[in-house]
Amino acid sequence: MSNRTFTMIKPDATGKGYTGAILDQIIKAGFTVKAMKWVRLTEEQAGLFYDIHRARPFFQELVDFMISGPIVAAILEKDNAVADFRELIGATNPANAADGTIRKLYAANIGENAVHGSDSDENAIIEGDFFFSKLERF
Repeated sequence: MSNRTFTMIKPDATGKGYTGAILDQIIKAGFTVKAMKWVRLTEEQAGLFYDIHRARPFFQELVDFMISGPIVAAILEKDNAVADFRELIGATNPANAADGTIRKLYAANIGENAVHGSDSDENAIIEGDFFFSKLERF
């Protein structure tokens, strides 16, 4: 169990002006921001980040969505970070997300689901390393 996780506030949420409200909810849930930046992904960067899904039929649609606007990438810290953050964001499909979760409040659908959250301690490290150098972490 790690005390850090990775998140992205996706283009649908940044485009609708939800960034501040989502960050506020994250901080109120006890997470500390250890690194954060605005980024506009290139097609190549989005493809590399989501490479695990390359063979799936939704891959290009996912890449196109992720390059459609800026994202906010962040490394968050809290005891039991990965599991607690997954609970905070809710189910991938906002229709199935619990009331009060980030996706229930801010996501439009399964494709435009407002935020990404690492699904394991190992992936949290890999995803954080994709976006942040050691000098950009606190």
